[in-house]
Amino acid sequence: MRIQGVLVCLYFYLMFPTNIIGLWWAVGSPLVMDPNSICRKTRRLAGKQRAICRKEPEIVEEVAKGAKIALLECQYQFRYRRWNCTTAKRSISKILRRDIRESSFVYAVTAAGVVFAVTEACSTGHLLQCTCKNNIRDIATDGEWEWGGCGDNVEFGYQKSREFMDARKRKKRRGDVTTLIRLHNNEAGRLAVTRHMRKECKCHGLSGSCTLKTCWRKMPRFRHVGDRLKGKFDGSAKVISSNDGKHLLPEGDTIKPPTKEDLVYSQESPNFCKRSKRWGSLGTRGRECDPTSMGVGGCDLLCCGRGYSKTEVTVRENCKCQFRWCCDVICETCVSVRTVYRCS
Repeated sequence: MRIQGVLVCLYFYLMFPTNIIGLWWAVGSPLVMDPNSICRKTRRLAGKQRAICRKEPEIVEEVAKGAKIALLECQYQFRYRRWNCTTAKRSISKILRRDIRESSFVYAVTAAGVVFAVTEACSTGHLLQCTCKNNIRDIATDGEWEWGGCGDNVEFGYQKSREFMDARKRKKRRGDVTTLIRLHNNEAGRLAVTRHMRKECKCHGLSGSCTLKTCWRKMPRFRHVGDRLKGKFDGSAKVISSNDGKHLLPEGDTIKPPTKEDLVYSQESPNFCKRSKRWGSLGTRGRECDPTSMGVGGCDLLCCGRGYSKTEVTVRENCKCQFRWCCDVICETCVSVRTVYRCS
């Protein structure tokens, strides 16, 4: 129940950031994952979003799946950081209100998640309005293989992600640096999928030989997308709006202008060491850390110099499992003691 509520909070904030608090309790039930409920709960849909809700409700279902994929990936990528992509409403809603590095990643990975979910639904036949991709035979090969099979129709996933994720923000006035930043990060997330397609092949021939090999294009694994966006987060650029309000420029003259695949932000992040209602920081007190690590996740950095405590935790788990015909698995219960370090 909790994870579904958080997903809808994330979804509605990304779509309609000015109205998230009022929507939180209204949509905090499992029913909101139904596309019809999502479309019915908000009256602030932009034209493209309204058209998709009316004509393609199954697309909205894939948008919700994409948000779930994105949230899980965010939590994986930030699991050792001071802000760990927590599902607490009082944190993520405040984070997404600001144009900081952490929000740039959330917007980008969510746009990527929507591309991924919609494209995957095309390839598996769950969406009637699209199919897999099989019209790239005119692209040159090295002569040892040829295009064939049925690749991922990532162009369709890109299109729907752009229509749904960018629709509201494209109606904002020109010169709004927040709009420019969020549109840029949305696009960076989509490009992390579309520009890094992989080739997958299958051999054909007698007795397992590979006299003929056909290949098709597949999306990168989403963990690889998350890794790529996390790298962009680590090297993200601080930007300002150009004088005409149409472009983003690096804040410093010596900084290289960001590419379309880079993440950008305009506000410095807090250190997230202490609890702060203003910033949505929950602090790191009580977080588990690794005293042997000198990097992110190590007790020195994660605990912000406050020190840490050591406790012994009893762990019970199945072990020495045996299969007995037919059809039982019999296991013993093993007890072990694990040392846990937590920030003070």
